[in-house]
Amino acid sequence: MTSHLETAANLENLRRIAIDPVSRVEGHGKVTILLDDKNRVHQVRLHIVEFRGFEKFIQGRPYWEVPVMVQRLCGICPVSHHLAASKALDVIVGAKHLTPTAEKIRRLMHYGQILQSHALHFFHLCTPDLLFGFDSEISRRNIAGIAEKYPETARRGILLRKFGQEVIRHTAGKRVHGTGSVPGGVNKSLSIIERDELLKDIYQMVAWSRDAVLMVKELHHQNPELYNSFGAFRANFMSMVGFDGGLDLYHGHLRGRNANGDVLFDGVDYQNYTQLIEEEVKNWSYMKFPYLKSLGRELGWYRVGPLSRIQNCDFLATPLAEIERREFIAYGGVMPMHAPLAYHWARMIEMLHAAETIKDLLHDDDLTGSELVVSGERAFEGVGVIEAPRGTLIHHYRVDEHDLVTMCNLIVSTTHNNQAMNEAVRRVAQQYLQGHEITEGLLNHIEVAVRAFDPCLSCATHALGKMPLEVEVLNEAGERLSYFARSGAGTHAC
Repeated sequence: MTSHLETAANLENLRRIAIDPVSRVEGHGKVTILLDDKNRVHQVRLHIVEFRGFEKFIQGRPYWEVPVMVQRLCGICPVSHHLAASKALDVIVGAKHLTPTAEKIRRLMHYGQILQSHALHFFHLCTPDLLFGFDSEISRRNIAGIAEKYPETARRGILLRKFGQEVIRHTAGKRVHGTGSVPGGVNKSLSIIERDELLKDIYQMVAWSRDAVLMVKELHHQNPELYNSFGAFRANFMSMVGFDGGLDLYHGHLRGRNANGDVLFDGVDYQNYTQLIEEEVKNWSYMKFPYLKSLGRELGWYRVGPLSRIQNCDFLATPLAEIERREFIAYGGVMPMHAPLAYHWARMIEMLHAAETIKDLLHDDDLTGSELVVSGERAFEGVGVIEAPRGTLIHHYRVDEHDLVTMCNLIVSTTHNNQAMNEAVRRVAQQYLQGHEITEGLLNHIEVAVRAFDPCLSCATHALGKMPLEVEVLNEAGERLSYFARSGAGTHAC
């Protein structure tokens, strides 16, 4: 893939900078910035410019194929799509209550996904920025640099992710794009050998996850001005919570709060999500902009993901993570935390919670049971919601009397966060770009703001974070004022 700079004709006497593509995003995205002749920022937008069409080409397929097909949306969190689709189709096959074995296998699979995804994002993609600095030397600001400077940190990140992938392999059949979950249940349970294999390492995973929380917490305490203000903005937030109000990443109902932390709605059955959420279309992005109907387009946008979930639930059921959640809430004070970099702290608390949950599940004999699938009264429409690593994930399907899918609507986590990511990018541009000369480190500040949301990253591309990039600033006559280029071979500016 090549990157290029888009130059545009004069737009209301403003200059346009385009970062295209933004690195480590699943698919193609770019950021455009409009500046006046004094480098004052007038507009910043995050554009999603790729159209994939899953909602259309899934139509006409037999419903039982869907949980496997929709995983191809993403190679990083396929388990989340696998399970969200399965939950929607549980409704269609009349599986109101799964067997204990099926539900716990699915939960184990899901928390393995949370563990591996959070470890990948934090250790591989974010620690280079957090430990070296946003504008540090690019030659070491990558996972290879972390491995050289902080070898134990890199090793733990790799092994945490590996363990999560092993959990997925034992429950789904494969580490990526497995087939373990089916409408009405699962197609395999754990063997005693598989369970014991995972039990050997789980206590080490819990300890390392707790250390990761301590590391990111210490970063906040060392530099509170940066971590509390970088790209900060106030926003509503939404997530699924358990029926008891605790954090439940697999099942529950919807709860939302405003920027002050006051409850906007609670106990909403996600089968009725269309009564709660509307999606707006804008002509400069293929990604929709969801908002809460009750608040309208201007005030109703919100964010999802770890930062929302940790502050939206009443408690965490696992003891070590609950201690860390309480400290996180206390650090924020009487108001919720809104700074994007706080996502990393919340994400590591969730990783610890996932490790503890896996530990508890591995001691449950239901995992080795033989009753795997149930069914009941047939329906023709179903909604499945799960808390994916990046946030609330909604799958909605209709099928006909021939068992073929007639309608599919997907609202993925990054879509929920669309407006929030645009706000973060705009704030960072105003904080750091305004009136300053363009540098590679400055451009990385903008990407850091996007990465904080963990937006469906494409790990196979730009794995070291060295995205080829060109930025050119032109005056009204089209003459070049400044130029910056970055590539794998090096950087230069003029």
